[in-house]
Parts: sequence; structure tokens; C-alpha cells
Amino acid sequence: MTAEEKSEEISFEELLKESTAETGWLEPGQRVEAKIVDIGSDWVFLGLGGKSEGSIDKKELLDENGDFTLKVGDTVTAYFLSSRHNEKLFTTRITSGEAGRNFLEHASNNKIPVEGLVESEIKGGFRIKIAGDTMAFCPYSQMGLRRVEDSSEYVGNRLSFIITEYSEDGRNIILSNRAILEEELRAKREVLKEQLREGMKVTGTIASIQDFGAFVDIGGIQGLLPISEIGWARVDNINDTLSIGQELELVILNLDWERDRVALSLKATLPDPWDRVEGKYPAGSSHPGTVARLTKFGAFVTLEGGVDGLIHISKLGGGKRINHPREVLEQGQALEVTVESVDPEKRRISLALEHEEKGNDESGTTDDYRLYLQNAPTSMGTIGDILKDKLALSIKKKNVKK
Repeated sequence: MTAEEKSEEISFEELLKESTAETGWLEPGQRVEAKIVDIGSDWVFLGLGGKSEGSIDKKELLDENGDFTLKVGDTVTAYFLSSRHNEKLFTTRITSGEAGRNFLEHASNNKIPVEGLVESEIKGGFRIKIAGDTMAFCPYSQMGLRRVEDSSEYVGNRLSFIITEYSEDGRNIILSNRAILEEELRAKREVLKEQLREGMKVTGTIASIQDFGAFVDIGGIQGLLPISEIGWARVDNINDTLSIGQELELVILNLDWERDRVALSLKATLPDPWDRVEGKYPAGSSHPGTVARLTKFGAFVTLEGGVDGLIHISKLGGGKRINHPREVLEQGQALEVTVESVDPEKRRISLALEHEEKGNDESGTTDDYRLYLQNAPTSMGTIGDILKDKLALSIKKKNVKK
């Protein structure tokens, strides 16, 4: 074959492809991505490859304010309706009829997302209107990533769905919104895998609150902020500290992509109160405190948020032996304490009750007892007085007889 013949063959193949593209069949409802090649007063013309064109009503491309903002070269998503006088008509809104059925079947086979209006909540899930007036069903388990407390909040919203079952010529259609969200989440996770590192700071928004902590959205995925990582002070009621929608700066403690777990900390962004304990609570100083908890070996007293000291059980009871600190103290009780020793490295502070330091210990009790004995009258002194009186009376009587 000569070079000229090869050139003619190649040209013929190119012409054949172009001809096929121009005259190729489009199924009603088939989705296309096409560029705008011309804009008229009522119609927008789309390039379909080669010399083939399609048209779409300009009104369908107006924005929410009723303005047409597209320009030649922009790409739009449209669905084929029909051919009329060798002109292909397209729409952005699939309705009922053959085009709608073809579109939904095509979307089901190719896992193409469809938009639907959540009309109502019914037994087992939701009634969804798609492709104009076609009714479909979405089970509870397939709506959202997590079950919400008030499922009625979905009603009236437009959401994207994947058709998981299409049968009976469109009379039985099952949808999944969860599949859409999971795919989006997978894509975001892949991006975040490259960006996030343990120890780095991130900004997040609280999505939900539980007794054990808060789930925080950090850019498309949710991490857990445990209640123990909210602050240095003990948190008894998480709702007193955090609220849904609150924005926080956090530190990533742990990333476990295999188990899909991200652990976060708010405490790590705050100053550690133990860094200044040695200077603030020197040995011998007195401070107010609150009994945080009682154990069999002593009482933990909170001096400030995140800083607790221990009063050993041997320093309770005023020198008397007690079996448990609850015999003399109760949780939440305010008291004055004296610092005996501080160990910042081990995060330990040894405390004593302030009145114990002032002489109400065992030695103080002994001193008080000795003082009492010195001031009290003795029994021998009383007998001596009686004998003395009797002797004086006897002498007096002898003198009278003489």
C-alpha cells in the first residue's frame, strides 16, 4: 500500500468516526456533558462532537435570581429528550414518560446519582420523588451516614441518591443517600490522608455531643473529642462546656485510618497548669481547695482546674484512727489546706488540713491535755484541807477545856 493510499484510508476512518458521532443514536434520558457553542435569544446550542449540535431552552439555565450567567465555552450537564427535524433537544430536568424511564434505568445501571425530593416519612423509610413525578423509596438505613434523632428533618429537602434497585419498569425503585455520602467521604479521606498528621492543629466544628465526648467535623470527616480531653479540669457535664455548631481549635492525638478513627484533644491546645505548680504552691503555703473525690487511702483536693493534691488518711481525724476519709470529709466540701511537698514531674502534691498544721494533731492534743491537768484541782489537796480543818478544831477544843 502506497503512502497516498494509507493517507486516504486514515482520512476515510476519521470521516467514518465523525459521521458516526454526528448521526449516533442517543437514548431518551441519556446524560451528556456538552459545551455551549452559541447562545440565542431563547435557545442555547450545545456541541456534541463533530458538526452535530443540540439545543436546550435558555430558561432552564437561569440561576436562582432569574439571570443567565453562562457563556460560550462553558460546560453544562443535560439529558437527551428527542430529535425533531434533525435537531436534538435536551433538558436539565428529567420528567416522567419514556425519557424519564430511560434516564432512571441508565442511572441505575451506571450508578449515576439522581436528585430527589424527600416528600414524606413512611413505614421503614422515606417516600422520594425523582425524575419529575416518579416515586421511589429510601430505607431509614440508607438515609444519611448516621441515624438522626428526628428523622422528619429530612422531609422537604432535595438530596442526591444512587438507585440500588430498579424493577417492574420503574414501578419499584429503591434509593440510597448513604451511598452518595460514603463515596464523598472516601474521596475526602484520601485527600486528608495526605494532609493530616498526628500532633498537628486543626479547626473543627462540633457535629454531635454524647456523654463520653463530642464528634467534630474536621473538613469532611469526623473525629472524636473524648470528655477527658476537653480541658485540664474535670468535666462532669459535657453540655455545660460544649455546644453543637461550636468551632474549636484542636490537636490530633491519633490517626487510625484502618478503623476509621481520629482522636482529638482540646486540652493539648491549653497551657498545662502543672508547669507553674512549683512556684504557685510552695511547701508550707496555705490555699483554699475543694474535695474532689474520696478514696480508702485519702482525699483528693482540687486546688485549681487540673491540679489536685492528696491528703493522706493518716492526716485526717485529728490524731484519731479512721477507717475512711468519708468519716470526716465529704465530696464537694470547701476547706483550707497546707502544702507539705510538691513533685511536678510525678504530678503529685502532698497536702494536710490547715488546722492539723496549727496544733490539732496528736502532739497538740497531748499539750492541751497537760495544760488541763496543770489547772485542774487534785484529790490529795482536798483531803489535806479536811485533815487540817479537823486538827484545828481539835486544838480549839483542848484550849476550851483548859
